[in-house]
Amino acid sequence: MRFDRSMHRAAAVAALGMFLVAPPLAFAQEGGAPAGPEPATLDELLEMVQEGFQAESKENQEREARFLAAKDDQQRLLDEVLAVLAAEEQRSQRLENTYNENEPIIGTLQEQLAERLGQMGELFGVVRQVSNDLAGQAWESLTAAQLGPRKGLLDRLGRSKELPTTEDLEALWYELQRELVAQGKIERFTATVVTTDGGEAEREVIRAGPFTAISNGGYLLWDPEDQKLNELHRQPPSIYLDTVEPFETASGGFAKLAVDPSRGALLNALLDTPSVAERINQGGMVGRVIMGLGITAFLIGVWRWFKISAASRKVNAQLKTSQPNDNNPLGRILAISNSDEITDSEVLELRLDEAVLKETSELERYLWLVKTVSAVAPLLGLLGTVTGMIQTFQAITLFGAGDPKMMAGGISEALVTTMLGLIAAIPLVLLYDTLSNAASRIVDILDHQSAGLIAARAEGIDVGD
Repeated sequence: MRFDRSMHRAAAVAALGMFLVAPPLAFAQEGGAPAGPEPATLDELLEMVQEGFQAESKENQEREARFLAAKDDQQRLLDEVLAVLAAEEQRSQRLENTYNENEPIIGTLQEQLAERLGQMGELFGVVRQVSNDLAGQAWESLTAAQLGPRKGLLDRLGRSKELPTTEDLEALWYELQRELVAQGKIERFTATVVTTDGGEAEREVIRAGPFTAISNGGYLLWDPEDQKLNELHRQPPSIYLDTVEPFETASGGFAKLAVDPSRGALLNALLDTPSVAERINQGGMVGRVIMGLGITAFLIGVWRWFKISAASRKVNAQLKTSQPNDNNPLGRILAISNSDEITDSEVLELRLDEAVLKETSELERYLWLVKTVSAVAPLLGLLGTVTGMIQTFQAITLFGAGDPKMMAGGISEALVTTMLGLIAAIPLVLLYDTLSNAASRIVDILDHQSAGLIAARAEGIDVGD
């Protein structure tokens, strides 16, 4: 009995080991779950293991059969591919032999062709060169807006390796002649113009040779890529724009018109040139402060110039009469000297000194502001230069020095503020010196007349005489 139990225990352990290895394959093939009920005894477990072995053995035999059948098919496919490869190798050898046989024949024919052409070969080379040159010129030329595209014919002649026909030579001659004639004419025609808002409109255009196109009182620019005339987003300065309308309305004779001999380059440069307002805006906040102070000081200086000029004229008129007039500084001083209340020369001197100081203060009123701004404006320009260079170095730090456009803002501010500071300072310095000199002349007259009045009073001479 003990032996039988040991045998049963060993058989159970072996069956359990086989169950842990083989059944999972069966379970995996069937979705991971057993097909039947779980075994209740070891005999049932052993039976299930044997059935699993039999099923796996059958499946392996089927798999081996399929592999052998596929192996036969693969051999057949390999034989077919090898046969095709051998045929193509034979065809390649035949083509190579044909090429080798034709190569000397082609060389001989080319030599015969060159010999028969003689100088005609150079002529056809010239035709190709002229076609290429004319194609580029006709594509870029303003005359294409009227004559239309001609690049197809010219490109074909320029790239062709065959001998041009008589019709091709006549067409090339005709295009050359038509381009020459068109470039020497001023003509009106209707063309499609791309407006500033992106739309298109049919307009009457005046073309002055290959240089300038105008329409509706403004200049147009030729775009070779789109082969269309474009309306400018901003017209050039008035010195050039003022010639457009008289030229459009002229019916004969001669009329002035600004032309661009560079065929658009100079016009683009004029459009890229900033206006006065844009130039001032490039100076930033410092530039606007300089312009504000400069304009304010200049207006005050002009106002004071009118006041001092009027006072100077009235003083000169007062010098010609002995009757005091209180509408000018000299008349008010003479009125003080003629007062009957002042009998002592010392008192008169004090009163006259007081009056001269008062008139001097009135004449030199606000001149200090003109002088101060004339001195501060260059300093503000220097400040703008410093801030502009700081922006430039910041741009270099962030983006490097490879793109000059990234540094253009700081450099523009540095230069524009310096320019604005000098523009504000130079006229203010001249204006201040003019005003100061005019005021000094009036003060000198007042001092001279006051000294004369005091001397006359001290000598007992009647001033009215």
